[in-house]
Amino acid sequence: MAPMLISSLSAPAAVNAGDTAWLLTSAALVLLMAPGLAFFYGGMVRAKSVLNMMMMTFGALALVVVLWSVVGYSLAFGDDVGGGLVGDPTQFLGLHGVTGAVSNGVPTVAFAVFQGLFAVITVALISGAIADRARFGTWLVFVALWLLLVYAPVAHWVFDLSAGAPGGHRGGWLLNSLHLVDFAGGTAVEVNSGAAGLAAALVLGRRVGFGRDPMRPHNLTLVMIGAGLLWFGWFGFNAGSALHADVAAAEVFTTTLLAGATGTLAWLAVERVRDGHATSLGAASGMVAGLVAITPACGAVSPLGAIALGALAGAVCAVAVGLKYRWGYDDSLDVVGVHMVGGLVGTLGIGLLGTRSAASGVDGLLYGGGLDQLGRQAVGCLAVMAFSFLVTAALVAVLEKTLGFRVDEEHEVSGVDLVIHAETAYDLHASAGARTHLAPSSGVLAGATRTDERG
Repeated sequence: MAPMLISSLSAPAAVNAGDTAWLLTSAALVLLMAPGLAFFYGGMVRAKSVLNMMMMTFGALALVVVLWSVVGYSLAFGDDVGGGLVGDPTQFLGLHGVTGAVSNGVPTVAFAVFQGLFAVITVALISGAIADRARFGTWLVFVALWLLLVYAPVAHWVFDLSAGAPGGHRGGWLLNSLHLVDFAGGTAVEVNSGAAGLAAALVLGRRVGFGRDPMRPHNLTLVMIGAGLLWFGWFGFNAGSALHADVAAAEVFTTTLLAGATGTLAWLAVERVRDGHATSLGAASGMVAGLVAITPACGAVSPLGAIALGALAGAVCAVAVGLKYRWGYDDSLDVVGVHMVGGLVGTLGIGLLGTRSAASGVDGLLYGGGLDQLGRQAVGCLAVMAFSFLVTAALVAVLEKTLGFRVDEEHEVSGVDLVIHAETAYDLHASAGARTHLAPSSGVLAGATRTDERG
């Protein structure tokens, strides 16, 4: 497991400049993943909803970092108050007691910010499952409630390490009691967001025309740019979870690189055999699938193990994304097929390919470790998946009944960008001095939303 920061704070200690610089750099890389995800998702939707898709990520970024600083970090990393289920919400309220403290050679506030950006990505991933049909205002309410009710507790389960001394800090149950191995968030981030995305997609229902109308990505250039930014940021996500600039971080960097590469190749191979073409969308999706799978296992497997795990995830996820058409659920941008399935592949893969020589220090079945760790990994996956799915389904249902989560059918067909944000991504028919006008049927802007006053 990653050498997680213990949340109980003691007398100020010496700051390790190298470790601090690496953690701050890693946090910046994880922050870059948010616009990367916005590009990735934005290119995958139809042109009439690209701005809404990107705004769901940027809105989540702004809201989560504030709520995380106020109470989310305390829920995740405060002293346990519920049998390993949740941290004390008042212990670090508003990051009180965190600023100015040092633990394991790095400022505790740097760790808090780093973990908060994990929360941003996790929540933003869910938006891909309900693309084209969600109200932006209700989405922000969902983001706030899901962060506090689902993500923060699960982060406590998976990431919050108990102190060794009696009477010290008490952390979450999956890490400290079950001894789940999850270096950088295969369960807390990937399985969690995938299960939530499935629940949200089922409750809100399918898009108008799903399975009948073409719903192809409108801009594959944006998709590829977003994928590149995600891969770049993922090094901070995984290697930064070592918390130190050391051998473990270098090895995790290497396994992350290899898994992303083999995930790409495996997805393309499946496409070539199945469809006769290797596509740019497949390359981007395979890369993400490989990175998703290596996220929990990046500190548990050897370089060869990373190659095998990335290839397995790329192939399995390439098949899994097609299940939504067979089973009839509308996961718009394949959050379930890539993130939930890829997270399961990676987390369970530790029980098979884990090696004691890696940073996490556990042997899987193929390295003589037996079935013990595989069983622990399976229990952890099931617990996170069930909790996230059930709470998210209830939350989305309540918001749909009270605030209205899904846009009106007429607005969904015409395009949520224009209806919700009064903007369009591509002003292809603008002319100097053109006046905006209102569509009489909807009362929203039907033309260019702003005139170029310089014209």
